[in-house]
Amino acid sequence: MATQATAAQRRFSFLQIAIALQTLTIFLQAVSAGLLLTSSYGETLHSAGARVMYGASMLYVLAAVLAWKPGGGSPRPIWYASGFLVLASVQVVLGIAHVPSVHLPLGVLMFGLSLLALARR
Repeated sequence: MATQATAAQRRFSFLQIAIALQTLTIFLQAVSAGLLLTSSYGETLHSAGARVMYGASMLYVLAAVLAWKPGGGSPRPIWYASGFLVLASVQVVLGIAHVPSVHLPLGVLMFGLSLLALARR
């Protein structure tokens, strides 16, 4: 029983780390968006950060599945993580299409939702 509790704590911890990483990368995207407006290297940072943020969203999905499957808990975190991955996909498409009127507010929404998800864990 002690081994199961330790394994459950590790899965929970991995999920927390994945959400925290996602939240951090979204915040760094806001910082690099500011640099995009003020420096020559901002576009490069924002583009690279988009790839890292998307990877962090995929890691969140993986962590949610790993936390759910062995323990048989609620699949709700998988739905949340999948929703973030969909939002991240829309965000990337909007960024590539240069639609800042939707791209920026969606980024703010994603950061707020990610902070909320982190606070709930």
